[in-house]
Amino acid sequence: MNTKHIEFMKLAIIDAEKAQRKGEVPIGAVLVAHNKDVLAAEHNQTITLNDPTAHAEILALRSAAAKVGNYRLLNTTLYVTVEPCPMCMGAAMHARVSQLVFGPRDPKWGAAGSLYNFAQDHRFNHEFEVVEGICEADCKKLMQDFFRKKRT
Repeated sequence: MNTKHIEFMKLAIIDAEKAQRKGEVPIGAVLVAHNKDVLAAEHNQTITLNDPTAHAEILALRSAAAKVGNYRLLNTTLYVTVEPCPMCMGAAMHARVSQLVFGPRDPKWGAAGSLYNFAQDHRFNHEFEVVEGICEADCKKLMQDFFRKKRT
């Protein structure tokens, strides 16, 4: 387990729990600067905002960009409780995020190694490091519990 990432992933989990309490899919995202300052912490709000793009990652990137006054978020690490989808990976690439850290893979939507591997695709003009499996069991349990409850 890469212990340097656990602290920030736990912050993302706190935001995922906020989403869950709202009835949203429990995904949280935290964007951290190279100096370890948290630039943004967000959670899924697609239902709350009636916005199909209101994924935790997108909201965190938007919030951080507004905070720093630049759409380029160089030298940052994006922590997400679940492997990002193609939309969120595209946004992270456009923002020039340096590193992505996530919990479990998403076999149905994942674009960081499961279905696609945007971060390592040499056809794009930006590549970044991906670290997976951080707090995987906790993140996976949040998702499983949420969908189990939805089915009953």
